[in-house]
Amino acid sequence: MDVLRIQGGATLNGTVQVSGAKNACLPVFAATLLTAEPVIIENVPDLSDIRFMAEILRSLGADVTNDAPGRWCVTAKNIVSKAPYELVRKMRASVCLMGPLIGRMKGCDVSMPGGCVIGPRPIDLHLKGFRKIGCEITVEGGYMHVDATNAKGTHVFLGGRFGSTVTGTANLLMAAVLTPGTTRLESAACEPEIPDLCEMLIKMGARIWGVGSHSLVIEGVKSLHGCTHRVIPDRIEAGTYVIGAAMTGGDVVVRGIPSHYLGALIDKMELAGVPVESPNADTLFVRGSARKPAPVDVVTMPHPGFPTDLQAQMCAMLALTPGLSIVTEKIYPNRFMHVPELQRMGADIAIEGPSAIINGRNRLSGAPVMASDLRASAALVLAGLAADGETWIQRIYHLDRGYEKLDDKFRQLGANIERLHESKMPKGMLED
Repeated sequence: MDVLRIQGGATLNGTVQVSGAKNACLPVFAATLLTAEPVIIENVPDLSDIRFMAEILRSLGADVTNDAPGRWCVTAKNIVSKAPYELVRKMRASVCLMGPLIGRMKGCDVSMPGGCVIGPRPIDLHLKGFRKIGCEITVEGGYMHVDATNAKGTHVFLGGRFGSTVTGTANLLMAAVLTPGTTRLESAACEPEIPDLCEMLIKMGARIWGVGSHSLVIEGVKSLHGCTHRVIPDRIEAGTYVIGAAMTGGDVVVRGIPSHYLGALIDKMELAGVPVESPNADTLFVRGSARKPAPVDVVTMPHPGFPTDLQAQMCAMLALTPGLSIVTEKIYPNRFMHVPELQRMGADIAIEGPSAIINGRNRLSGAPVMASDLRASAALVLAGLAADGETWIQRIYHLDRGYEKLDDKFRQLGANIERLHESKMPKGMLED
């Protein structure tokens, strides 16, 4: 198993290119099941989650090829409707297979998703939506059995306790495009990944109105055809570079990301005194050398609010920002697994309910730390880059789920970071 060794203190400077969005790719891959014709997907990052999804599609009978870097072709001509537990358990996002299987196969058997370290992520809103359009659902032996033979379009409200459901919106969209009648999704998520999925479905022949809003209207069609679709850039990866530049006091150009994808982050950076400019439509210029960030308060919210997937990285920055900051997590209130590891590096953070009370300091010190999830991994990398001394990060397979060659990209910006086999860790640091 690999680990990361980071020698802190380097200032990030230069230009970095953003990869395709993992969170957009997974529902896009699932949507290929809606047609028997070939679908070509471009700008796909090389990630373990993508490979898992490809494996699941193959298990359903699809022909899946990666014929060039970043380019995949899926032909789901003859498929089955049962997604096995041994594959689904590897990735919660595979629950989005339900929508296309319901739409095309008029039913499915999909394993219940497992638990998650960042807290409960129930799929009750997905099931509520499917039942609303007429699906009969039973749960037995750990599988969800769905009969959609009598499904028809209707009004579905998707709001929940913590706001709209992104994966649930994608699931209902994909089911509705091949369901007879008109389906109206109210309180639909409008994160950029949803309009991206809508754009692909429209290319395939779907009829969708209200794209980008909280109210989506879908008129079911009899069949869809193949298409070529280029996935949007990864706003979370881009935000990680923005925060890294601010933390290390460097000037970084982030290419391939429209500024409106990161409006809430840019607003917080400007409140903290870190200029973020947009010289053209898909480029950000972070002037971290302008001044050291000032404390700010952050509340995560559905898009266009501050993304929960940048909360951990923001905590890392504010731990190195002298003064008092409060970060409140309203999407996943238990998503603070990174805090104990930041505390090992000297961060002064207290958890009070869904909030992290951060008393920022002038310095952190390198230490051996453990990644608990994808975004926590990125936060620990940022902390290690800005800390004094050496940081070793274990369990970086979490990082490889959602960041394409992150260590390589940071190294291009001047970071002293390397990927090593765990046997290279100093004696006594390796986990039991």
